[in-house]
Amino acid sequence: MTEKQNSLLAKLDEIEARYCEIEKRISEPEIASDPARLIPLSKEQGKLKAIVAKYRGYKKIAANIEEARQILSDQNTEEDLKALAEEEIEQLTTQATTLLEDMASSLVMADDMDIDSIIVEIRAGTGGEEAALFARDLYGMYVKYAESRRWKVESLEFSSTEKSGFREVIFSIKGPGVWSELGYEGGGHRVQRVPETESQGRIHTSAATVAVLPEPEEIDIEISPDDVVEHVSRSSGPGGQNVNKVSSAIKLEHIPTGITVSMQDEKSQHKNRAKAWRVLRSRIYEHFQSRERAERDSKRKSMIGSGDRSQKIRTYNYPQNRVTDHRINLSLYNLDKIMAGDIGELITALKDHDRQQRLENL
Repeated sequence: MTEKQNSLLAKLDEIEARYCEIEKRISEPEIASDPARLIPLSKEQGKLKAIVAKYRGYKKIAANIEEARQILSDQNTEEDLKALAEEEIEQLTTQATTLLEDMASSLVMADDMDIDSIIVEIRAGTGGEEAALFARDLYGMYVKYAESRRWKVESLEFSSTEKSGFREVIFSIKGPGVWSELGYEGGGHRVQRVPETESQGRIHTSAATVAVLPEPEEIDIEISPDDVVEHVSRSSGPGGQNVNKVSSAIKLEHIPTGITVSMQDEKSQHKNRAKAWRVLRSRIYEHFQSRERAERDSKRKSMIGSGDRSQKIRTYNYPQNRVTDHRINLSLYNLDKIMAGDIGELITALKDHDRQQRLENL
C-alpha cells in the first residue's frame, strides 16, 4: 500500500472515530434535550454518515481479503480452494481499490458539497453599454442553469442601464451542491461579438467580472455588531415616490476588513438591512476563507478555484460560436446552448480537473 493510501486510511480512521464520538454524545440526555447543542452535532453527523458507511464497507472487504490470503498461505489448503481464494482476492482487491478512490474523491470535494447557498455578484467591466448587456446575458445564463437544477434564485440588488443592461447584479442561489458546481465561475469573463449598438458590424471585445461567494449560515461566522457601522439614506433612481422620500437605503461598513455593502433595492429599510447583512456576511466569510486558502496553498499551484476577480477565466466568441475556458484549455463550439443555460459540460470538466488536482495534493 502506498504512502498516500496509508495517509487516506488514517484520515478515514479519524473521521470514523469522530462519527462514533458524535453518536455517543447525541445519546447523552443533557445534549439530547438541548437543541442548541444537539442540532450542530446532528448536522455534523449527517455530513459524515455517507463516508463512514463506505469506509466500514471497505474494512469488511479488507478483512475478507486477509482471510483469503491466510487460506493461500496455509500449506494444508487444497488446490481447488487456493484457486478460489486467488480469484476472490482479485475480485475483492478491485472492489477495494474502486471504493478507496471513491472515498478519496468524496473526501477532497466534501467541503464544497456541504455549501448549498451562494451569492453571485456580476459587474460590467470594460466595454461600456455592451459590457452591461454582457453582464445581463451572464445573469440569464446562470438563472437558466439554476432553474434546470431546480435551485432557488433570489434577486438581492441590481443596477440597470438605459438599454436594459446591468452595471451590477447581486443574487443568491440555493440548492444541493450549488457551490460545488458554480464555485468555479468567479473571475473575468470576456465576450467577442458585434454589439447591438454597433452599426458598422465590427466585432468588439467587452468584459464582466463574476464573484461567487459561499453564503454561510449564521453559526459559520460570527460578526460583532460593534465592528459594523450602519449608514441610512434615501434611495436614488427609479422606484416611485416612496424611494426618494423614505430613508430606506442601507450601507454597512465592516471596520476590521474595510468591506462595505450598499443595498437600496427594496422600499423597506428592514428588507434592505436584511439583504445587506447577508451579502456582508458572505463577503467577510470569503475574505477570511481566501486568506486561509492562500496560506494553505502557498506552496501549491492551482488553476481552479482561486476566484480571483481579475483573472481572465473564459472567453465567449460569438462569430465562431465558441466558448473557451482558459484554465483547462477547453473549447466548446456550442455557445448558443451555453448562453441558454446549458453549462453542464463546462462545469463537469472543471470539477473533474479540480478533483484530480486535489487528489494529487491530498
